[in-house]
Amino acid sequence: MITKELVEGLNDQMNYEFYSAHAYLATAAYCSAEGFDGFATFFLAQAEEERFHGMKFYNFINDLGERATVTNMPTPNNEFNSVLDSFEKSLKHEKEVTRRIYKLADMAMDQREHATMTFLNWFIEEQVEEEATFDNLIQKLERIENDSNAFYMLEAELGKRSFDANEN
Repeated sequence: MITKELVEGLNDQMNYEFYSAHAYLATAAYCSAEGFDGFATFFLAQAEEERFHGMKFYNFINDLGERATVTNMPTPNNEFNSVLDSFEKSLKHEKEVTRRIYKLADMAMDQREHATMTFLNWFIEEQVEEEATFDNLIQKLERIENDSNAFYMLEAELGKRSFDANEN
């Protein structure tokens, strides 16, 4: 049987996933305001993916016969110094998500809550991918520095990104 503490942790993470969507929407708004529509598209797709993650938690909590509880969220960062800065802050955010997922997984393991452990394994694998994606894009942005052609090509590439829940 799942403990109240673990349900609270799952609810907290559900809300953090929705906050993540909010944060990526703010990042997309920055990119759009700066005229970087390809990067904005990338972050809009990232926001959709985070909403999907939040709904996975919502559905799991409900499937356990518990109540998903939606709470307030803090205002996300809306200011960035550059596109590179927006990706660096995003990687930092993803590392925080990873830390939180690990903490939940440790709690589930300590409580021998196997269904939750299995559920969280998907997120553990997802976080490896998330961090690698942002790290890779940061490396590319650092490499291209002031090469406007390379910057434009990367922006055009990222502008093709979309999110499809069926692929997850």
